[in-house]
Amino acid sequence: MKLFRLAALITVLAAFALSGCDQNQAPQQGKKTSSLPPANSTSLSIVSGSENSTLEPLLQQFARQQNISIQINYMGSVDIGLELAKGTASQFDAVWPASSLWLSLGDKQGVIKNAKSIMRSPVVFAVRKSIAQKLGWDKKDVTVMEILEAVEKEHLRFAMTSATQSNSGTSAFLAFLNAFAGGPEVLTAEHLHDPAAADKIKRFLRSVNRSSGSSGWLKDMLLKDYLYYDGMVNYEAMVIEFNRQLPPGQEPLYAVYPVDGISIADSPLGFIAKGDATKEAAFTKLQDYLLSPTIQDSIQAQGRRTGLISMDVDPAKSAALRPVFNPDWGIDVSRILTPIRLPAVPVVADALNLYQTAFRKPSLTAYVLDYSGSMAGKGVDQLRKAMRTLLDQRVAKEYMLQASPEDVTIVVPFNSSVVTSLEAKGNDPQVLGDLLAKIENLEPGGGTNMYVAAAEAVRKMQSYAESGQYHASVIVMSDGMSEGSMAQFNATIAGTGMGKDIPLFTILFGDAQPEQMKAFAEAMSGRMFDGRVDVVQAFREAKGYN
Repeated sequence: MKLFRLAALITVLAAFALSGCDQNQAPQQGKKTSSLPPANSTSLSIVSGSENSTLEPLLQQFARQQNISIQINYMGSVDIGLELAKGTASQFDAVWPASSLWLSLGDKQGVIKNAKSIMRSPVVFAVRKSIAQKLGWDKKDVTVMEILEAVEKEHLRFAMTSATQSNSGTSAFLAFLNAFAGGPEVLTAEHLHDPAAADKIKRFLRSVNRSSGSSGWLKDMLLKDYLYYDGMVNYEAMVIEFNRQLPPGQEPLYAVYPVDGISIADSPLGFIAKGDATKEAAFTKLQDYLLSPTIQDSIQAQGRRTGLISMDVDPAKSAALRPVFNPDWGIDVSRILTPIRLPAVPVVADALNLYQTAFRKPSLTAYVLDYSGSMAGKGVDQLRKAMRTLLDQRVAKEYMLQASPEDVTIVVPFNSSVVTSLEAKGNDPQVLGDLLAKIENLEPGGGTNMYVAAAEAVRKMQSYAESGQYHASVIVMSDGMSEGSMAQFNATIAGTGMGKDIPLFTILFGDAQPEQMKAFAEAMSGRMFDGRVDVVQAFREAKGYN
């Protein structure tokens, strides 16, 4: 199979990597961290999902003890898949995705060796404890259909990651779809096209109030804006982190384990066998270290399950673990969990394609693009490439970012003022191609004012956003220190009533000021992405959040 075809298949299954069960500031894709490299020492390079960033101090401790160098490159699922597709040509020595299934799907050349699960975490539906008590969910098993009925009847506002960008979203999507299909032993193509199941999963997904490309960022967003939400679909470990980070006196989230719709991530660490016995010996020591009783206890203390998924907690440790696996939060480590069987590769591919093009809540996306004079040359070339990646549906499909028939795309190029305003509806390749052609025909020139352009984007989105039918977001890209100010932006949008209802994501590029870009994003309930190394990758990540 040609590499690009394999890459497309891997991308379809991208969400089996835990793309974002991370710390408060998780590493962005492509970011590298490493222990201090001793002179002439053995080195290990690991490609990992960013969820493992919380465990990095344990790896650094091991590196110091063994006098070796460990470098971790945090990548998104697409890039991890591409590395696996390279086989022995991969630049890395080991891989640490979310699921053992991910290894079997990506490792077509059979180079992964000695893969072992390091920890586990089920995906749960977590709501405010008072809501769980009102619905009686704290006293009984809860089905996926009961969750859907409560979401619709109670108008619960909840957040969930994208099924095509984050494993927690994919896991919940496939598990809930399995339940809506009547709980078959395993999903088949026929189940995916069952009108009754399709209607139910569409109703559930279109009830989601906020989407994200990262499980950890979703948890952090909810912490900042908890007043506006009733819960989230996320890992049990993220619910534990959320509740432990809540200010005293605030109502915790209560974890609900859907009895007919559970899936579990098992975080395997595997060696990429290239014939280097020294590296393999170092890897084996690292794996043994992570699986040792002392380190497993440390991992467990961070809210990850170790041993069997239904943990038998040592009575001597139960008091210390109660603040972590707290039954008052619905956390039940003794419950017998029966995860769904994940379907065959073609069925997963079909399911995720249907999620992106038919089931999910439509996207309303405004791209605010810097066409100032400093973008001339390489800058504008990279910008055009990024927009081709998102608007050319052949390319977008490789990254599971293709548009749906109901999506709305707005483009606001700017310099010191708004250059023009463009719009396209739906996913017709010709319509999106025409929009792309107009973007590519623009030439850079003039100064930089992202605030006035972002305000114009919000105004253009207002009529769509007010319907409540879309996941809306503004994506702002700039390569320089911007004129204008947040005050100017706020004054301009004051009459729209939009505010933080439309999250804003910024892409740092060129000589743009990180402080300015970060402050703008966070003031609008969004996130900054660093595109200075790869602006195309940054655009892909940002788009994955709606």
